[in-house]
Amino acid sequence: MTDLTPTSDLPAFRRRRGLRGRSLIPVGGERDVALNRTPREILPLPPEETSKPRVWRNGVFGALDIGTTKMTCLIGKGEPDGSIQVLGYGWRRSHGIRSGSIVDIREAEAAIRATVGQAEEAAERRMDSLVVNLSCGHPRSRLIDAHLPIGGREVTDGDVQRLIADGQARAWSEGRDVIHTLPIGYVVDSMPGIADPRGHQCEQLATKLHVVDMNSSALRTLDTVLQHSELKLDGLVSSPFASGVSVLADEERDLGVTVVEMGGGTTSLAVFCEGKLIHTAQIPVGGLHVTRDIAGVLSTSLETAERLKTMYGAAQLGSDDQREILSVPLIGEGRDRLARIPRSKVISVIQPRVEETLELVRHALDNAGLGRLANGRVVLTGGASLMEGIVPVATRILARPVRMGKPLNVHGLPETAAASAGFSTAAGLLAWAAGADRDFGDISAPEPRSGGLLKRFVGFIRDRG
Repeated sequence: MTDLTPTSDLPAFRRRRGLRGRSLIPVGGERDVALNRTPREILPLPPEETSKPRVWRNGVFGALDIGTTKMTCLIGKGEPDGSIQVLGYGWRRSHGIRSGSIVDIREAEAAIRATVGQAEEAAERRMDSLVVNLSCGHPRSRLIDAHLPIGGREVTDGDVQRLIADGQARAWSEGRDVIHTLPIGYVVDSMPGIADPRGHQCEQLATKLHVVDMNSSALRTLDTVLQHSELKLDGLVSSPFASGVSVLADEERDLGVTVVEMGGGTTSLAVFCEGKLIHTAQIPVGGLHVTRDIAGVLSTSLETAERLKTMYGAAQLGSDDQREILSVPLIGEGRDRLARIPRSKVISVIQPRVEETLELVRHALDNAGLGRLANGRVVLTGGASLMEGIVPVATRILARPVRMGKPLNVHGLPETAAASAGFSTAAGLLAWAAGADRDFGDISAPEPRSGGLLKRFVGFIRDRG
């Protein structure tokens, strides 16, 4: 009896399908006795074409990361090998900023002037416009569905513009401005996964848009501060989005990944899948809260607490932390009065706040409504992510694989590679300005004050509704 001889009442095509299915089991995956079997010949996939280096826009670009604890300005350009070269940078402590928002216009203006001026002096050129990060104005992330009847003809550029305009009109709400309009994909007559619908013939065209907006008043305040600093807002990019641009590989964004940008005043996250940004969120807790916790418990200054966190801090206790003794100056006790405490005391203050922050991140991911799309690898970046031992703690709390992220293919950053995670947002902003925005198809005008045709069309549809 051969393998092809019927042995049951099942139809022949059922048996043939079973045989084919068994043949797909990897070599060595059936039983141990198969180890002595001659390996099967396997037809591999054709090799991928060698990827060409990214083609950047011509010219020199500027980026400004306005953070709660520090401001960073980078001036640079794209290189023929696909990398970014920083020509000059400014790096100053922030003033007038709280939880990512501008709370003192004069102090913020002075800090921006000093930061940008330092970068301009190093790069030996003056910048009139900059791409800036969005962390203020309570940014909000939403998915919007839009539909357009086509009537059996070919989809044109105008149809795509009308579809996007309809989605933006649906996304509009009083007192908020749209910053990003990102098509996640198009559907042509119930056939999903269409990257570019132009040229398709269909009855119905649909899309899902990822829209990120912010409070209009916060945007006007930011614009005013930049104008007072003699700068123009050349573009606004969500902070975790910018970090994802700089620290993620293309294949990583395609498979599905979440970037968690741990800043001084806020912790923000961005979820990517199939190369698209599909969700962002912001949590009002960051590294500055850890510093304040240390200062409060140890009765020391914020400056001393920051030094203790940076030099001796960790996300979890180690075996030798109890034996290592630190000298800490106390507030109001004079410079000569020092308290001697074990390092474990500092870590015992840090650990609960770090765990709380990561639990808030997990809660945000679990409640984002993304299902398995939010279950991929997590990449930690930002200055507060440099805490010793944070990766195993994050892996345990988030219940997801975790790695550290730092800017890729960016040369000339202010810090060494080990500490460059603190400049991920600024590096992503610079890459965005140089041309990385093309990868995401952001429909929103780069200048928020622009009165372009599409924006006027959105207003027309909205007013009619």
